Amino acid sequence: MTKWTVRVADAARSPLNREYNAEMISRYWGRPTDDAEIDAYEQGEQNHDVPVFLVVSRDGEDAGCLGMRFLGDGVGELTRMFVRVPFRGQGAASALLVAMEAEALARGVTVLRLDTRADLVEARALYAKHGFAEIGRYNDAEYADHWFEKRLLRLTPAGPVAMS
Repeated sequence: MTKWTVRVADAARSPLNREYNAEMISRYWGRPTDDAEIDAYEQGEQNHDVPVFLVVSRDGEDAGCLGMRFLGDGVGELTRMFVRVPFRGQGAASALLVAMEAEALARGVTVLRLDTRADLVEARALYAKHGFAEIGRYNDAEYADHWFEKRLLRLTPAGPVAMS
């Protein structure tokens, strides 16, 4: 069993953001990218605001990240889910999701939403495994074609309580 450590970090200062962007560009276009293309994407990126940013690590080495922004009315949006290739399939993404759900509840978020793409098959399977259900479009994200939502449960001594 892998021991993961999850911590709050600064999204703007994390090198994981650039790695995430490089992978998203490469996978979308089906070809390698380069620094100039990543720079252009990052300059034109619409929403740089990621007030909650978690980094998962093992033995002091950062393995991945997950961000959340606030949409209002107790709704948070997950963004920038990324795990470095050598760490995939070992539970890092699940550790991030579990930690972000706890962070969301602590910040008054009771519903999590996210968008993703058809080519990110692993991500869609991960979200479904963690109780996210596919919903209709809730945003105008240019590259998204799948949207998910999960209502969070708060654990009490009497058992889980649905948050609404």
